[in-house]
Amino acid sequence: MSQESYGYSNRDGIWSISWHDFHGICQEIALAAANFNPEIIIAVGRGGFYPGTLIAHLLRTEIYPVRFTRRKNDVVLHEKPQWLLEPPALVRGKRILVVDEIASSGQTLLGVKQKVEEMGASVVQTAVLYAHTWGANIPDYIGLISDALLLNPWDREVVVDGCLQFHPEYIEALAKQNLTPDKSLRIPASPINLAKSPI
Repeated sequence: MSQESYGYSNRDGIWSISWHDFHGICQEIALAAANFNPEIIIAVGRGGFYPGTLIAHLLRTEIYPVRFTRRKNDVVLHEKPQWLLEPPALVRGKRILVVDEIASSGQTLLGVKQKVEEMGASVVQTAVLYAHTWGANIPDYIGLISDALLLNPWDREVVVDGCLQFHPEYIEALAKQNLTPDKSLRIPASPINLAKSPI
């Protein structure tokens, strides 16, 4: 299955999200969701683990991971999301905030919300860092609405043959806009020598 199921041909420009941007979006979601006072955050992995964890820290609330995805080992394998890790039974009777990275088609977010409701949660709200215009009506909380190609700070670079390189999926997505990645899109991180490593 190709990455084209993600509709990269529909993207308009690029938006490089920095770690600073990410933190600011999560702060605003946490402030907005504080009135809801979630008792449990359900973070949808893998992309939703990042905002889910930070928002859980900001709200000082419990967090549990789920995996409802079309991917395995970063490769799209399924047309529709599949359950790899379901929510815990303790969602019953609780106020739940489901957190994911993005709302595009909405299949993942709606599927997780429905599962948590079926398990007896008292009320469920949803939050995402980003939404495309065609998915903006789905979440309760949205950090940014944009149809640009959103480049996350956590998956922009991957290890290939022992070296960091720009993520091949992003390279393919940029090519749809006749763009190629340059150094300005890399994460400006300073290398740190490890204090300990078996190699």
